[in-house]
Amino acid sequence: MNTELSLPPYELLQNIQARSQAKAFGLPQKTEVRRTWSGIGFRFGGHHLVVPLGEVAEILEYPDLTRVPNAKPWVLGIANIRGSLLPVLDLKGFVEGSNTKLSRISRVLVTHQENISSGVMIDEVLGMRHFFEEEKLQDVSEFADTLKPFLDDGYKQGEQNWGVFSMRKLILSPKFMEVAGRG
Repeated sequence: MNTELSLPPYELLQNIQARSQAKAFGLPQKTEVRRTWSGIGFRFGGHHLVVPLGEVAEILEYPDLTRVPNAKPWVLGIANIRGSLLPVLDLKGFVEGSNTKLSRISRVLVTHQENISSGVMIDEVLGMRHFFEEEKLQDVSEFADTLKPFLDDGYKQGEQNWGVFSMRKLILSPKFMEVAGRG
């Protein structure tokens, strides 16, 4: 016969409480919460950049394009993406003047800024990147002068500097709207 059942209710509850406390896990340790900033990491040429999550609508494999006659060399063409026409430009060609060599890991970052939709071809997507506030750079002087107008901030993780690339600044750039080549 179970002797526990013969105990008065109050003692039974005390007995259950003692067993529960003996087998209970401790409370979680107090941990320090560190502020982070996250974005999508990508590379073009030797530049490692990250774009805010809200500035990229989708990431595409390199689509079939229709060339645009008399356009600047960095204007790769127009893609038909699910029935919508999307101009696609080469970020390296736009920023540095020499186009990216297309490879199997090349991707197009699609952005919708200021009522303008565009695709920006880059060498490679490097996935989500998370940065702590203390990794923020004081300035963006480490980056190429041709890239600085499109940077908001920068971070340093290990030995790698990451520029925070603004698709909005790219779209608002007067050079970006000058797509017509000499014809």
